[in-house]
Amino acid sequence: MRFQFNVTSTFITACLSILSFNAFANDASSIDVDNAYIREVPPGAMATGSFLTLKNNSDQEVRLVGATSNAAKKVELHTHINDNGVMKMRQIKYISIDAHQETKLQPGGLHIMFIGLQKELKEGQTIPVTLKFKDGSQKELAVPVKSVMNPMGNMNNMHHHH
Repeated sequence: MRFQFNVTSTFITACLSILSFNAFANDASSIDVDNAYIREVPPGAMATGSFLTLKNNSDQEVRLVGATSNAAKKVELHTHINDNGVMKMRQIKYISIDAHQETKLQPGGLHIMFIGLQKELKEGQTIPVTLKFKDGSQKELAVPVKSVMNPMGNMNNMHHHH
C-alpha cells in the first residue's frame, strides 16, 4: 500500500505542476507583436531603430527588458525625452505593457535601438530579433527592414514663416 501511495502522490504532484505551469504562462507567450519593422539607413550608418506594437493578452503587466540581434553589436531599449525644449534619446531599463493593453514603439518615442550595425540593412531583408522579458522568457521575431522615405514626417503640414 505504501508504494501505491507514493506513486499516486507523485502522479498527482506531476499533474498539479503541469496545471500550474499552464495557468501561469510566461511573459513572451502573452505578448502579440504587430507592425514590426527596422528602419533602413544609408550605407555607412552605424545605428537604426526598430518599431512595433506590443499587445499584452494577460491579466498582469509584462516588462520588455531587452532585445538581441546578430545585426548589431548592441541592442538597447530607448525613449525620447524633452530636455529644456531639446528632444534627446535615452536608454531605459524596460518597457511596460499593461494588462490587456498595447504599447506602441514608434519614431520619436519608445523604440529598440540597434547600435554598431554589423551589415548594411536594406529594404526587403528580414532580421532575426529576440525580445527578452522580465521573467526570463524570450520571443523570436523575423523583422522586415523598411525604407522610410521621409523620416521627418509630412513636411507639407509645416508652416514656414519668412
